[in-house]
Amino acid sequence: MDTANLVWGMLFGAIGGGYMVYGVRQKMLMPALCGLALGLFTWFVDSAWVTVLIGAVLMAGPYFFRF
Repeated sequence: MDTANLVWGMLFGAIGGGYMVYGVRQKMLMPALCGLALGLFTWFVDSAWVTVLIGAVLMAGPYFFRF
């Protein structure tokens, strides 16, 4: 694991924590699930570019799918 993965993992984990708190407080499923996924997916991805791509898709998910 290199430095880029650690930095991106910390960034997406922090954003995921915010999504998780928002989703739980607003009782919305999509932000809570995306927050959980943002916090966990970096453990399983080794490439920095793939990490950024998946993180961007997960961050945009609650905007496009509201439930």
